[in-house]
This record gives sequence, structure tokens and C-alpha cells, in this order.
Amino acid sequence: MSQTQRVGFLLVDNFTMISLASAIEPLRMANQLSGKSLYEWVMLTETGAPVRASDHMLVTPDHSIQDCGHLDMMIVCGGVGVINARSRNLRIWLQQIARRRIKLGAVCTGSYLLADAGVLTGYRCTLHWEYMASFKEAFPQLETSSALYCIDRERLTSSGGTVPMDMMLHLIEKEHSSALSTAICDMFLCERIREGQEEQRVPLRHMVGTTQPKLAEVAALMEANLEEPITLDELACYVGLSRRQVERLFQRHVKCSPSRYYLNLRLKRAQQLLRQTSLSIIDIATACGFVSTPHFSKCYRENFGVPPRDDRCGRSARKPVMVPLADLVIDIQLDSARGEPTFASVTL
Repeated sequence: MSQTQRVGFLLVDNFTMISLASAIEPLRMANQLSGKSLYEWVMLTETGAPVRASDHMLVTPDHSIQDCGHLDMMIVCGGVGVINARSRNLRIWLQQIARRRIKLGAVCTGSYLLADAGVLTGYRCTLHWEYMASFKEAFPQLETSSALYCIDRERLTSSGGTVPMDMMLHLIEKEHSSALSTAICDMFLCERIREGQEEQRVPLRHMVGTTQPKLAEVAALMEANLEEPITLDELACYVGLSRRQVERLFQRHVKCSPSRYYLNLRLKRAQQLLRQTSLSIIDIATACGFVSTPHFSKCYRENFGVPPRDDRCGRSARKPVMVPLADLVIDIQLDSARGEPTFASVTL
């Protein structure tokens, strides 16, 4: 794309500042590193009046939604109490934007306003996990994902925090080059660009609320003891329950056994270490409480569909990964007469 893309950011009361900054900064850095005006952006509010972010910072917009001019992409920035931002005027405007085939996006809880306007029908979408339950109840017909972000044709939706940066970096890579997105990533001291299909980590206390303190206590013990897993009997004893009571709590509220939940925690930690560090697979297996590398690889493959080494190597095309010597297998063949090496192969 040679022409400058004009991006509008619609701010509503109590929008989350970190999500807005995470979405804008990759665009700014894309311009800086490329030496071109690849993107320009404007701040919008429904009426053109200033709005306060959830951190109480007051932001004065550039335009109202009615006088914002041409846009190539429009992103709704949501936050706390996003439901209160609904209005007939905003709903109509978002529908007009959709009919003009302009790319529509949302960060944090902004997807709620897109869904309210009916412009997410037929698209895969996501939003911050804190609003996930109420969103699914309000819009059961939508394909809602717990992924970090979703890019589905001309719809871009993202959970909160720093995840919008990953979504925008992915978009920049698609529209320009992986070299540019990687360079931006390096400038922001990011170790990697997270993939959209990675799931948000939803705290168990949010899933079960405050009504099950014993369950939350068991889960906290599990998270604190990944390298040296605690037996189910020990966990039950620590929280003052029987083994059977703990099993019933997990089945009723988490829909899986305690051992399955514990294993998933360890495997998710292993995946993070694989993708974010240069630790050897042996060290990662040990750090996540697996007694042997083959057992770790078997569990990893069953859970994620690929063995650990493939998961690590599959991301090396985006950014080089230093593979530890412990992960290498060197096959050396010797000349039978002279005892000197004649052929060597190296595999992961």
C-alpha cells in the first residue's frame, strides 16, 4: 500500500488508555522506521466533546463522528462500563461505516458497541475476558472467541492491555512487511509478536467468583507449584477438604478434573517458555514438573497438536530463535580406516 491510511479511534467514557496507546504506537513507529507516512490517526468522540479515560486523563478529540471525514479504518476503544456508551446515533453511524466497507475494529471492550450496532454478525470476534460472559449472554448468535485478538476479513477485535499492539503489528506485517513489524517489535523491546489464536488467560477466581474460595485456593496452590507439582491428596489437605470434595468442586465449576486443570497450567507455562525464552526443551520440561522429556513431549503434542520442538521452530520464520545445544542431536560418522569424521548431520 503506497497511500497513507487514515485511522479513526473512537473514544468513549472510561476507555482504557493502555489499549489506545498500544494500538497507536505501532502506527507511529511504522512511519518513523519506514520514513514514510504510512498511517495517520485522529481521535473521535460521539459529540466531539472531551472524554475521560479510566485513569481519569481527559482527552480532547480531533472531531466528532459526524465531521471526521474520510477513514480507511475505525477502531472503537472501550473500557469500564462500555454498555453505558450505547446510543442510537452511534449505532447508526457504525452501521454506515460498515456499509462503506471500511475496516472496523475494537480494543478492550469496544466489541460490545460493534455488536450492539449489528456489525459483527458473521464475523469471529473477541473482547476482554472480564466482559466475556455478559457479552455472550447479550449476543449469543455471534462467534465469540477467547483469543487474544481476531482479524476476520475487515473486522479486527482485540482484548485489552497491550494486546492491541500485537494485533496492529500483525496488520502492519500483512499490509507492508514482516521486516517492518519485526523492527517495530524490537524498538518496543517486545520479545515476540503474539499470535491471534493464543487464548486470554482468565483467572479462575473470575470463572467461579467469590462463592468458591476453596477452589480458588487450590488453583492458587497449583499455580505456585508448577516445577514440583503437589499431589491431589496434599492439595486437599492444605485447604481442609477431602480429595473427593476437591474433585467434585472442579467437575462442577471448571468442568474438568483437578489433575487435568493442573496439567493444563503446566503445559501453558511450558508453551510460554518455549516461545519467549531460549531454554532447552529439557530445562523447560523440568521447570514445568515433568519427570522426563518424552513424557513432556507426549503431553504437549496431545494438548497443542504439535511437539514442543515444532512449536518453537514454527515461529523461527518470524524472528530467529537461538536453539540451545541441549536440543541438538549431532550424528557423526567416522572413516573406519583413519577414524576421522567423514559426514555429520545436525537435527533438532
